[in-house]
Amino acid sequence: MSDPLGWLAHHAAARRTAGLRRSLNPRPAADGLLDLASNDYLGLARHPSVVAAAAAAAREWGAGSTGSRLVTGSTELHAGLEDALAAFVGTESGLVFSSGYLANLGAVAALAGPGDLVVSDAMSHASLVDACRLSRADVAVVPHADPAAVDAALCGRSWRRALVVTDSVFSVDGDLAPLAELHAVARRRGALLLVDEAHAIGVVADGRGAVHQAGLAGERDVVVTATLSKSLGSQGGVVLAARDVVDHLVDAARPFIFDTGLAPMCAAAALAALRLVAADPDLPAAVRRRARDLAGAARDAGLPATDPAGAVVSVVLGEPDRAVAGAAACRGAGVRVGCFRPPSVPPGTSRLRLTARADLTDADVALAKAALATVRRAPSR
Repeated sequence: MSDPLGWLAHHAAARRTAGLRRSLNPRPAADGLLDLASNDYLGLARHPSVVAAAAAAAREWGAGSTGSRLVTGSTELHAGLEDALAAFVGTESGLVFSSGYLANLGAVAALAGPGDLVVSDAMSHASLVDACRLSRADVAVVPHADPAAVDAALCGRSWRRALVVTDSVFSVDGDLAPLAELHAVARRRGALLLVDEAHAIGVVADGRGAVHQAGLAGERDVVVTATLSKSLGSQGGVVLAARDVVDHLVDAARPFIFDTGLAPMCAAAALAALRLVAADPDLPAAVRRRARDLAGAARDAGLPATDPAGAVVSVVLGEPDRAVAGAAACRGAGVRVGCFRPPSVPPGTSRLRLTARADLTDADVALAKAALATVRRAPSR
């Protein structure tokens, strides 16, 4: 009898040959490396106020939320966080999910379905890609950051309702979407615009994000999604939109209805972090400044680097083995960086991804520069 899992060994061997085999590398609480791989953009994951809020919530509410949001999983902490997030970014209402990934799945699949059209940027995050598939709507993938292509997709097809989806700050190249132009196209064609602000909340402008910076905060035809696991140093996701949109998600978003609610300690931590961001508008400016410093350090080391609109700096090296070797060289020099290979990025564009933090020092940047200088000398595996 044939082995129903026999194909796995062949699949693993092919990925290993292509330099695409992945592995988990559990880290200790402290390993002495300069961390330029995490998404803790503002350095708040270990901030005393954030940790204290999480600990207090765990003592009061327990370790978990105990059920779905519609049963026992909604606490006063969730409601307070939703209100605070909505007020901060300038929308009527908010709805917290247990991850940013699920927030995108829930929002897109609840707002579009069979007979509808979803127009997605070619560089949209994987959660938006999967959300488009889950919606069962017709999907048009358009060239990156191209409002004219969005316009052509909207006017060239028949559809019942239409939804345009995009990141604001893109997770790999770190560039900024042309949100004002995209909104103008969507409004002219009667479509809704959904913007994933995962890499913009807490980073762009005064921390309120790229939608707010573009003057679109509170517009009824704009839906914002975000994660609580990056600038806010916690975990979870949120949809921020007009109240009737949020009411509809409560009724129709399956990743909300059937998932256990976010742990109260995570909600409390995110709320404490949000208060810190609101109280210190210099934090977003600091992380953007450090991202520019890291891009400059990469260029000084003879490596190509993207111009960061937020905290993300990409150093494109080409083939997967070069990126793996480059990440290993940085680690050997005391710096942890991200290593992105297909399918996370297109073939031929494997890269190192550096993420800045607001609390980086000049000494940290100097160490990063020295580590990046070793990348050009690193032998490919």
